[in-house]
Amino acid sequence: MLPDTIITSDTPSSSSQFNSSSRIICRVCQKQYSQYTCPRCNTRYCSLPCYKSHSLHCTESFMRENVEEELRQLQPDDESKQKMLHILKRFHSEEQEMDYMDEHGSDSDSESLFAEETVQKILSGSQVGLDDLSVEEQKHFLRAIASGELSKLLKPWEPWWLKRSANYTRLSQDGTQLVQPLDNTGKLASSHDNIENDQIYDIPPGPDAPLPSVRRLSATEPSPLLTVHLVDIIYSYCFTLRLYNGDWSSDSTGSVEVLLSISSVLGQGGQPETVLEALSYCSEQTCSPAYRHMGGSQFALNLMDDVTSVLYLGGAAIVCLLCDLQRLIQAAEKEFKSEKSGKSRGSKIKTKLKSAERKVYFIKCWANEQPNEAWSSLAAIVKAEKSSAMEYITRGRYSSKKEEGSKPKDKPMICEFQ
Repeated sequence: MLPDTIITSDTPSSSSQFNSSSRIICRVCQKQYSQYTCPRCNTRYCSLPCYKSHSLHCTESFMRENVEEELRQLQPDDESKQKMLHILKRFHSEEQEMDYMDEHGSDSDSESLFAEETVQKILSGSQVGLDDLSVEEQKHFLRAIASGELSKLLKPWEPWWLKRSANYTRLSQDGTQLVQPLDNTGKLASSHDNIENDQIYDIPPGPDAPLPSVRRLSATEPSPLLTVHLVDIIYSYCFTLRLYNGDWSSDSTGSVEVLLSISSVLGQGGQPETVLEALSYCSEQTCSPAYRHMGGSQFALNLMDDVTSVLYLGGAAIVCLLCDLQRLIQAAEKEFKSEKSGKSRGSKIKTKLKSAERKVYFIKCWANEQPNEAWSSLAAIVKAEKSSAMEYITRGRYSSKKEEGSKPKDKPMICEFQ
């Protein structure tokens, strides 16, 4: 049960329906008659300002208990757990098949990727496009991309949410940055300006302008499922940045398409009701053939760790993440407007991006108002779901090895010839 509803008013009580001799003076301002009583400490107060100032500990604990109660109601049921286990089992069997193919790879792996003539062009500094390659070279090149072989040539990227500096992320009460850079004219510089070339920020910059209250954005109370939707969004963001080695600005349209394909909330208008349901959908997309080269189920488990790390950083870091995500969507919108794509495809993706940007902005304003205790509780739920998934995968691998040991190793019944 949630605590009793608090009835407040912005103006002092002036009703004369009661006998003044039986009324009690406000315990806070000592000037007006009290009309309300705090459900936690029974302090009598007359208006909203007096309620907010009567006890900071009282109001914070009231918010914390509301959030914790909502999170307790989000525990997954047995049916959702079975669905998650079924997905992991299917991906584990697919990974075993991929491991076998890797162990029995074809002779083409030892062949050179490019011909000597093409290598000399590259070494001389000439630009070489895909059309300049022979059919066989194109085949090898695309195969190397799909297998993730070329990713070894890239400098490893350290996610900003794993850096020590991220633990000291702080924003003002209205969400704006406490320290903001100035441009050459002495004015506040926008975080949109040359952000991809700015090395000052260890983490994405926060909002440029104060964030409005959620009550100003919507007349209804925010859904308690926003915590679940946030897990989906953080997972999708971390996936996209890891796929693009932290540089989404190099291909904002490609990045946003990846984001929408992983996120049920932003890409499909999904409404997951539990953390398990949100993680199951994102994990299923992560282990799909399109992204299997990233690491399959192990990569999905690592992304759950990323989500946990972001949540433990607290509200300021979450707001900064959502700001970066909003900038990604806005950059993609600009590119889609400028490119000459088909009307049907263009209008469809623009509608999705506009809807996604509105959702991200609303959740950003909502997240800015939540107490930090809510994020640690949510992180604990994600961590527990990850542990359950990892335990199942470990148990599945142990049983499969046991079965392999009891049977003689035979050649596969079906082989793929090239």
